[in-house]
Amino acid sequence: MKPALTLAFASLSTLNAATITAIDYPETPRGEVVDDYFGTKVADPYRWLEDVDSARTRAWVEAQNALALPHLAALPERERLHARLQALWNYERYGLVEKVAGRYFYLRNDGLQNQPVLVVQDDAKAAARVLLDPNRLAADGTVALTQYAVSPDGRWLAYGTAAAGSDWNEFRVRSVADGKDQPEVLRRIKFSSIAWTRDGRGFFYSRYPEPPAGADAGTFDDLADQALYYHRVGTPQTADVRVYAVADEPKWGYLAQVTDDGRYLVISIWRGSADEYRIHVRDLGDPQRPALDGPVLRLVDTFESDYTLIGSVGSRLYFRSNAGAERGRILAADLDAPLPDRWREVVPQQADTLQHALFAGDGIVALYLRDATSRLVRYGLDGEPAGEIALPGLGSVPDLSFGGVQISGAPGDDELFYAFTSFNRPATNYRYDLGKRRGGVHQPLTLKFDPNDYVTEQVFYPSKDGTRIPMFISYRKGLKRDAATPALLYGYGGFNIALTPTFSVPNLVWMEQGGIYAQANLRGGGEYGRAWHEAGTKERKQNVFDDFIAAAEYLVREGWTAPEHLAISGRSNGGLLVGAVLNQRPELFAAALPAVGVMDMLRYHRFTIGWAWAGDYGTADTKEGFAYLSRYSPLHTVRTDVKYPAVLITTADHDDRVVPGHSYKYAATLQAAHQAYRARHCGAVGTDCDAGGPILIRIDVKAGHGAGKPIGKLIDEEADRLAFIRHYTTR
Repeated sequence: MKPALTLAFASLSTLNAATITAIDYPETPRGEVVDDYFGTKVADPYRWLEDVDSARTRAWVEAQNALALPHLAALPERERLHARLQALWNYERYGLVEKVAGRYFYLRNDGLQNQPVLVVQDDAKAAARVLLDPNRLAADGTVALTQYAVSPDGRWLAYGTAAAGSDWNEFRVRSVADGKDQPEVLRRIKFSSIAWTRDGRGFFYSRYPEPPAGADAGTFDDLADQALYYHRVGTPQTADVRVYAVADEPKWGYLAQVTDDGRYLVISIWRGSADEYRIHVRDLGDPQRPALDGPVLRLVDTFESDYTLIGSVGSRLYFRSNAGAERGRILAADLDAPLPDRWREVVPQQADTLQHALFAGDGIVALYLRDATSRLVRYGLDGEPAGEIALPGLGSVPDLSFGGVQISGAPGDDELFYAFTSFNRPATNYRYDLGKRRGGVHQPLTLKFDPNDYVTEQVFYPSKDGTRIPMFISYRKGLKRDAATPALLYGYGGFNIALTPTFSVPNLVWMEQGGIYAQANLRGGGEYGRAWHEAGTKERKQNVFDDFIAAAEYLVREGWTAPEHLAISGRSNGGLLVGAVLNQRPELFAAALPAVGVMDMLRYHRFTIGWAWAGDYGTADTKEGFAYLSRYSPLHTVRTDVKYPAVLITTADHDDRVVPGHSYKYAATLQAAHQAYRARHCGAVGTDCDAGGPILIRIDVKAGHGAGKPIGKLIDEEADRLAFIRHYTTR
């Protein structure tokens, strides 16, 4: 194995086509593994890279970083871009305000803190005080606050932390009054909610069993047999009460909510990534003395539709649901007469897609998507329209992966808080008085740029089959549309997730430097309801790739850019998107940034939580699944007879969502293909010949899928990514 590169660094600031072809990739030995899928033999020569903790995989990671990091550091604009990212990221910003028992809780970052700090105001006029500073939990900032919930009486904070970007959480309980933790630590927690009982003495959460004897509790990933537990403050985890789990269903998971009056425990049961839930309800009886062992009513007992509790009035529970309405509606079920035909439609399906709803003040506030932009609409509890809350422009109320939809309120309280963002405006908190029907910015931001210097257009273009696809195009005001303009196209297209206008410091820096940023709303997402999502799943996944390719072709056709100036980017499922499209149309792009991607579609379901994605992907365990997955799987569709553009793959050694073996194997395969093409067309290493590439992989250490990554690490990574695409789209 070659631990170092042989790139000639005589002039590191003048990388060009000749030096690109001179890269000598680290040796990646090929194994002899061959799998048989229904009579088709499929080689998997880099299977050994799936063992991410082995000595030779660690040596391979070191060798790849020894190649990639100096190359990235040598890019002409890297240091300037790093400085600009750092400057623009350095502004005070806030998370969503949540009001509990008269106190106001929110996250705050003074600018370049690695992790945001949780603060509390004891009343509306009080100064904020620090309640929890995650930056004190690890010197390098790699321990993050993942979630929190305040007890109904405002006395206790239950909170989760994760180290090095892992999905594994530890829960603790802290006194809001003095900021001191109780002695207990709750472990073996992944994909859990926190739901306090009304008495404020304890909460429901979900956890997995202890690992078998001899297994490492930090890495054991047999994600089966999750159960719902109740923890009482001040007691050890061993004393927690196992509240609920369905027998003989080891892959089902449980999320708990307690109604605002404390009467009912509502259990949402999931079995994968699809928004399809069973709803089981337990009557807790007296909210001040909740009964944990009462009978359970199986209110919804099939996995067919999305049901999300938004509030309750007595025995009537209100749900946002797509049952019988692909774009969503609001339904009410009376637990005294819970038969399906007795459910009442409160707010019928609209032309727009219902994304979120909650009880606030004396009614309901609903968040809709109209062509991927947000609308806030009010209704009475009887479903009568009560007006719209005007938003500042073309943008969105953001939905954060771990923070949820950024809107908060409570029944009987006229204060509503929400965040609003767009491509040129960071998320800003607003306060709205539901009684007086007026509001405004609650926590203004001081920025080091003028948002009015940037413009966003929304366009619609036809995909390969004629489907009308929306896309946002953002750029600096005054930019002349020119085929020589560098452009960055971003997409996702999966898991019913809607891509809405969202602020990003790196994207702003890209636009500031004269680049175009485009974001396409592909099928597979949640922009237009269930049918739109399903059109990009399983055997229909090629629709997503066709939509993305058509977006690139639109940008070229309409004179926004040209293939030699166009870069593409995507993360996770979006990394899969970039890998698949890159393989299908390599000539259409100058550079590609697949991040933490799902690249081995034949084996993805065999690692950590991968099995849960079968609702979107299907699996190669069936003949039909193998047939369509093998046609687009990025790992299996790399070709040696084409010139690939410059590719920077990014992943992290502690990613336990999309394991890094996906990116490792894909990088090794692409590098081998690049070497083969170079040998065929350019001859010896060092020949002055443009063979495309380079193919680099940047592997972060002590990091995971992305959530909770320290600001310092983010800036370093984004400087590398921006410098890479700037260099390879402007040559």
